[in-house]
Amino acid sequence: MPTGRQTVERRQLGLMLRRLRDRAGRTQQQAARAIGRDTARISQVETAKGSFSTDELKTLLDFYEVTEDERQTVLELGAQARKRQRGRTYTDQLPRSFERLADLQADAKAIGFYEAGVVPGLAQSADYIRAVIESGDGVWWDSSEQEVESRIAFRLEQQRRVLEADEPKDVALVLTEAAVDQNVGSASVLRGQVLHLLQLGERSNVTVQVLPSSVRNNPLLGGGLITLDFGDAAPRIAFVSVLYGSGIYHDQAEDTGPMFRAFERVRDLALDEEPTRDLLIDKLKDFKR
Repeated sequence: MPTGRQTVERRQLGLMLRRLRDRAGRTQQQAARAIGRDTARISQVETAKGSFSTDELKTLLDFYEVTEDERQTVLELGAQARKRQRGRTYTDQLPRSFERLADLQADAKAIGFYEAGVVPGLAQSADYIRAVIESGDGVWWDSSEQEVESRIAFRLEQQRRVLEADEPKDVALVLTEAAVDQNVGSASVLRGQVLHLLQLGERSNVTVQVLPSSVRNNPLLGGGLITLDFGDAAPRIAFVSVLYGSGIYHDQAEDTGPMFRAFERVRDLALDEEPTRDLLIDKLKDFKR
């Protein structure tokens, strides 16, 4: 199978296979025996340095006892990972794309998160998460209490994977002042969210900054961006968040360079940590009125 550059598709495939293997309670040695390969080959694919044939993937999925919907996603990812040529960007059009973005976040060493108008997912309190997800029930998916609870549980688990990782990640969160002021749920929900942001800011590996509405020359005005840095393990990735539909990934230097610079620019424009804390405390006073 081809080896070479660690594309987004290969990283998604490798991380998903590792997640499925862990869920099945299988070791790399057991997986290697199942497909008649050595352990190094399993490691190579799980770290996005190669791919499997369709038959090897099918055998592994049987071994991991993977359900039909996940199975089809893995096979599609496998086909994309084997392609030698593609465009400069990768658009994830497969089901439950948020799960693969979560895998990438959990694997990154440093994450930058900018959102306009809403608190970034990694920084949302439990009540804020519920209010945001319930507002989409019956709009982005057919109304379903089960779907709502599943999405809430997933986001809370994703926060745990990133914020409680054994090896602490550097997490930089930039949100607009409009996101703090946006009416989500109730005054009680907003107050709890601000308190949650203040608590997050006390962590040594997490930086919380607010970009005031009065600031000019915001290069990310109206958009959302996630930057993922894997250190020496893999090339950097930038993800452009969308309200609905397929997310777009950039993994080539000519694109990630400007996008990482844009994130650093909004960090420079945003309030430093202490002024951010003062602003959030002032917001708390407003919620008491």
